[in-house]
Amino acid sequence: MILPGACIGILGGGQLGRMTGLAARHMGYGIAVLEPTPRSPAAQIADTVIEAAYDDLDGVRRLARAADVVTYEFENIAIEAAREAAGIVPTHPRPEILHICQNRAREKQFLADNGFPCAPFAIVDSAAALREALPAVGGAPAVLKTADFGYDGKGQQKIAETPEDFEALWREFGAPRGVLEGFVDFALELSVIVAANPAGEVRPFPVAENIHTNHILDFSIVPARVPPDVARAAVELASDIARSLQLVGLLAVEMFLTRDGRVLVNEMAPRPHNSGHWSLDGACTSQFEQHVRAVCGLPLGDPSALKPTVMLNLLGDLWHRGTPDWSACLSDPHAKLHLYGKAEARPGRKMGHLNILADSADDALARARAIKARLLRAAGLGDA
Repeated sequence: MILPGACIGILGGGQLGRMTGLAARHMGYGIAVLEPTPRSPAAQIADTVIEAAYDDLDGVRRLARAADVVTYEFENIAIEAAREAAGIVPTHPRPEILHICQNRAREKQFLADNGFPCAPFAIVDSAAALREALPAVGGAPAVLKTADFGYDGKGQQKIAETPEDFEALWREFGAPRGVLEGFVDFALELSVIVAANPAGEVRPFPVAENIHTNHILDFSIVPARVPPDVARAAVELASDIARSLQLVGLLAVEMFLTRDGRVLVNEMAPRPHNSGHWSLDGACTSQFEQHVRAVCGLPLGDPSALKPTVMLNLLGDLWHRGTPDWSACLSDPHAKLHLYGKAEARPGRKMGHLNILADSADDALARARAIKARLLRAAGLGDA
């Protein structure tokens, strides 16, 4: 075990690192952060800040030597950097898990090889391969995704109908390699965050129901409004994946619930996740505290929900007319505000979130929608 008083190194300085660091501080740990951007959200709460690129191996070595354990807060870390850290100090989740999850092709192949349900897919590297693969995944509509560095809908291109010119489509796609996925007619998007420690203890959080707007998470609803057997299937699926990966740390598994009741894996993230932010106020143990417990080898906490909770993402659009009217948000006594300390608000940029607790998921969602509408009107953006 790596006990309080030790230092946790975090590769990445964004809001996930900030909230992980705050949880660690509450438990008595020190924090070291590697991040190229000055005054990043995580750097603001760290003891030691190394301003270096994520692939700067000298910077990574300095971080690892300053820490007793290293973790990361997003996937776009060079695998060489994670391996460099792991050669000096325990690094969780292990670099091999990062390597799988940071590339859609490897991720889909891992799921298929281990019998986990996902959409039909094919890995393509040319217009000819795309032409051949489209019928194999069920034909159009389908979705073509870049293999690397996709998030919040980036690097995705929907193929609504069979192209007349595959060469033109491939040129427009612009990536050297992609994953073609059969279109999933889903009823809901779900996610389960699961934690595991070195002793083999595995604890999943309750299933979250996720609503996206313009490919960015808008609301997460816990408990998800699904039948008990669907919730059980989703939790078991995420837990089985974590065990198969020999996870230490957190793993977020995003899923589709199809209209015929199947649960399919969409994507995985080996870190705290946006859809788990509800847990800061709505769970006995937040995902961030659980992540600290897991990577430090401590017993895991109870992840169960204390009360139905809805998370509302606060995007930079809300700053269109200046600082949003936080008093309007907090006039609801069940609303909890979390801001990330980002210097510049930009459209689509995640600046913070609100958690709204209520006696039912539907009530919490109604309150969250009402708050969002007030914020949008105050920003001059209507009710979009």
